Amino acid sequence: MVSQTERNLYIAQNFTRQLIQKNISPEDVVSIHKNAVEQIFPDQMSESQPAYDFLIEVMVHYGMAHREHQSLLQKQAEYEMEMKIATNIQKTLLKTYVPQLESIDIGMISVPIRRMNGDYVHFFHDGEEYLSVAVTDVVGKGVPAALCMSMVKYGLETLGYAYKDPSYVLEVINRVIEKGVDDSMFVSMFYGCLDVQHNIFSYASAGHEPALHYIAKDDRFYSLEAKGLLLGVLPETKYSFHDIVLEDNDLIIMMTDGVTEFRAQEDLNSREVITTLIKQNRHLTAQQLCQLLYKEIEKAQNFKLSDDFTVVILKK
Repeated sequence: MVSQTERNLYIAQNFTRQLIQKNISPEDVVSIHKNAVEQIFPDQMSESQPAYDFLIEVMVHYGMAHREHQSLLQKQAEYEMEMKIATNIQKTLLKTYVPQLESIDIGMISVPIRRMNGDYVHFFHDGEEYLSVAVTDVVGKGVPAALCMSMVKYGLETLGYAYKDPSYVLEVINRVIEKGVDDSMFVSMFYGCLDVQHNIFSYASAGHEPALHYIAKDDRFYSLEAKGLLLGVLPETKYSFHDIVLEDNDLIIMMTDGVTEFRAQEDLNSREVITTLIKQNRHLTAQQLCQLLYKEIEKAQNFKLSDDFTVVILKK
């Protein structure tokens, strides 16, 4: 107050840094300043006392709000770090490998709306007679959904000996999920197995979006309906399976509800949009059809998809 020089300002700045390093609260800083003024200018404190007291009260509340804000920032940083680690783990553990077959063209696309994907696709090909595929969707997102999906993956891999029986696969995975995950988390799954030599596709569903079967000779789509409770609801749930025959140029389209739910365009019939796009472009490869569906449906929803988007196409 007496000598406002640059040197004194520099000393004050260094003193402020030391206060920050020692985590001194704002109200304590004001109190230190008040005591110093009181010692240096005792005759002036009677007039300044109310102002200092008021400022200290204000700083008490400011300091509490500031510390709460810093705590939230630290928690957010920790959460971001955990999400980054979990996302990398999911990409590594749940990476899907699409098998290559001479007699069947396979396409797949799976795009999460957030960093972690709540959808998962699992292929199994024995190298000779059978190709199985599971399309799953967790009711829930984030790290818990990714951990649940890891259980589904390893459950499916241990069932390699029984992959030809869709009912049995769903019943075993149902028991795994029912025992292993929180009661609030459920999984839907469409499971299909193709007998490559006899062109018979067997399928079952656990509360999943019905797949579509395009029969080329009829130039029509048929819905592959199959009743079944979501996985993880009841431990002894039974599932039934159905068979269809695939002929040349037939298609099977399996998807999650992120493909069919047009929340921003409720007046659109999503299945009509999907079947029209596929019928008009059925000459494309299975992978090109998947990419076309994603591009056009994203456009139809003004590039704001409301859920993870996953579609798998088998083309005979």
